Amino acid sequence: MEKTLNISSTSQDWRGVALSNFPLSPFTLDGVLFASIEGFIQGIKFPQGDPRRERAFVLYGWDAKSLGAEADRSGAYWQGERLTYGSTQHHALIERAIRARVAQNAGLAQVLLSTAGFRLVHDTGEVESPTTSLPAEVFCRILERMRQELQATGRLQDD
Repeated sequence: MEKTLNISSTSQDWRGVALSNFPLSPFTLDGVLFASIEGFIQGIKFPQGDPRRERAFVLYGWDAKSLGAEADRSGAYWQGERLTYGSTQHHALIERAIRARVAQNAGLAQVLLSTAGFRLVHDTGEVESPTTSLPAEVFCRILERMRQELQATGRLQDD
């Protein structure tokens, strides 16, 4: 039977919690400081100038997710561009943020490496919303690709 590891704030394995989007885990992307991946994901749902955007960037966990629920999901906004919500470009931007977080935290890179031999899943215990920013399949594929890079070269590939 294949071993799986749930990457979620509700995971029974601490590694799954650590690699989830919810924890306070500061990183920078393009010179902007974020408290967490969840804060990034939720904040980019709001256009520049919307005060909820900056507020989301300094939140983590349920606080960030709850604030993001106020967004109309009409796009994802980064560096003056509007990306189609849920598009390949939107997911690529989220991947850049996840990569930045792991690259800037050697401990997280080691946690990701320690998941070798596991198929990564993202199961929150809820049915996935069709309007989610980051579908479970996409999220796990990103982490598995990053893990392969770390195993092969000891580092993450640059953008």
